[in-house]
Amino acid sequence: MLLKFAFEDFIADRKFNNTTEGNINTYRYMVKPFIDFCIENGAINVEDVTRNHLKTYLMEYQQKGKGRKANSINTIILRVRAVWNYFIEEKIATDNITVKIKTQKVDVKIDTFTDLQVNQMLSFYRTQKKKHQSYSSYRNYVIILVFLGTGIRRKELALLKWNDIDFKNHTMSVYGKNRQYETVFMTEKLARELLAFRSFSSRFFERENENVFVTNTNDPLTNNTLEYVFTELKNKMNFSNVRVSPHTFRHTFCHRLVMSGTPVFAIQKLMRHAHIQTTMRYVNLWGSELKDENDKHNPLNNFDF
Repeated sequence: MLLKFAFEDFIADRKFNNTTEGNINTYRYMVKPFIDFCIENGAINVEDVTRNHLKTYLMEYQQKGKGRKANSINTIILRVRAVWNYFIEEKIATDNITVKIKTQKVDVKIDTFTDLQVNQMLSFYRTQKKKHQSYSSYRNYVIILVFLGTGIRRKELALLKWNDIDFKNHTMSVYGKNRQYETVFMTEKLARELLAFRSFSSRFFERENENVFVTNTNDPLTNNTLEYVFTELKNKMNFSNVRVSPHTFRHTFCHRLVMSGTPVFAIQKLMRHAHIQTTMRYVNLWGSELKDENDKHNPLNNFDF
């Protein structure tokens, strides 16, 4: 079967099985260039592609990027593996070309914000709101509070509606990663902040939008709008050692849970991880930090014996 048509079949299959648009775009961005590389080098049909094609492509990819990150190399390998697994299932191919191609070792570093950095961001938006009485400054201030206080994802926040929030029971219902609604807990303090923001929004606009967070023209937030918000915040803060993004707030939320000694299964539920292994990745990563805190604050430190 022609390689380009086989890849299109794979994408169509992913769409049929409700794979998220983000994942589909990742396949296009990370695998399609490899498909084009194979065709340019004479591997027009699926059965023409060999392990050497992938090895050569990965070496050239790394050289052109002047030592691209191991994460990118590993993503290509894993995505190509998924594509060829599909080819095998559909009897388009007999062997998976990724066999014996090892992923690269990655130095694990998960960014989190310090309390000082969070306070600097909140202070910036508080000052902007007082100076200009602008909706966007207040909105961005509350966005940080919601990200930090719940650990929800970017898309979940963008889709959040006022009807999704139960102010009485201090919960919100978010349309999660698994394409189903999930319950997220919020503190009483966050609930009060959201109620105050709702009151401000109602006064600012002639009509209340069903979405919690909207643009200055009262339209629902898009990924591009959120991207712009955090790009602007990054430039204003100029933090040198941490990525300013919605997911860093999610990591920070998880980090605080781990450091407070929250049980692993409780963290899994609060983070809404499908698999405990994902939660353990964070617990293991920050375990040494937790040990240092125990050494520093253990009650036995106050006694001579």
